[in-house]
Amino acid sequence: MTEQTRIPVPDADVLPTGTQPRGGSLIERAAGRATLAAAPPPVLPLGQPRRPVVAAAIARAEAPEVSPSVPQSEPAPATPTATAAPRRHTGPRMRIDRAHLREQCLIEPDGPVTGLLEEFRIIKRQLLLTVSEARGTEDASVGRRILICSAHPGEGKTFCAVNLALSIAAEKNNEVLLVDADIAKPSVLSTLGLPGGPGLMDALADPNIAVEDCIMATDIPGFYVLPAGNQTGSDTEYLASARTEDVLDRLDRAILSDWDAGRPGRNRIVIFDSPPALAASPASELAMHVGQAVMVVRADRTGEAALRDALNILSGCDDIRLLLNCTKFSPTGRAFGSYYGYKE
Repeated sequence: MTEQTRIPVPDADVLPTGTQPRGGSLIERAAGRATLAAAPPPVLPLGQPRRPVVAAAIARAEAPEVSPSVPQSEPAPATPTATAAPRRHTGPRMRIDRAHLREQCLIEPDGPVTGLLEEFRIIKRQLLLTVSEARGTEDASVGRRILICSAHPGEGKTFCAVNLALSIAAEKNNEVLLVDADIAKPSVLSTLGLPGGPGLMDALADPNIAVEDCIMATDIPGFYVLPAGNQTGSDTEYLASARTEDVLDRLDRAILSDWDAGRPGRNRIVIFDSPPALAASPASELAMHVGQAVMVVRADRTGEAALRDALNILSGCDDIRLLLNCTKFSPTGRAFGSYYGYKE
């Protein structure tokens, strides 16, 4: 096992001479000062892959309260519209190089149990529990959509989104569709070693393009990818259009494999790799279309003010959780993966 050491306190948190330093992690301090959680969030100690880019904790954060608008008059009843039948995905299956996954420090399907794998097993279990609780309700479809975001670039959101998707794909009763929603700087395909192709933005911009035809099936059972598509300076406006909900609904109901031919979308989880909330505006629009959001917080970089601002931007989602990334210290001394013989 590697030596467990505390992460140095960022310069922004250094207190004046003679003042006692604040205890607890960044998340615990944020919980106390920014009322991000009712109680200090539990820290999940995580082992290290071959480079220090590990997620460390996930905790529920309170979404900022938004005053409900009071309608001035009774809204007119909505006119029922015909719902298009779900389409079957007929594209080829793309092979994902397992060696490339190891080089990227990602979870390797059917590989050995590692500390990283155990960490995301714990993280996904909390998210899937919320999905299960929403099943059978009016919000069941939206509840299966999960947004992965961060305040700034370089805090590990794509790393966490890909690993979370690979971990959920290993479930026996779920399949996962990973959507690269970072239109300006997409990185999901390069992270997985997949070729480029049409994607989300193409389907939003052109009604003649079926989003089902843009989905990439992979040789990892239950794992599908939707590219970002062509770049545009109007990505926020397209996401704010009425067509977005129709496209997302088609993603929920598309028949991706024979496994779900009889129950399209029933056990599908859709994960969105979003742009950083404080660097690009699409994150705020995507937050209004998902049931859960995970804010990746880098232990040695994300400040409390930035975290608070990012949570305000994602206020369109009622269920926001925090995931502490890039930490090496565990106050409880736990080392996930060591039970299975994993060593650094």
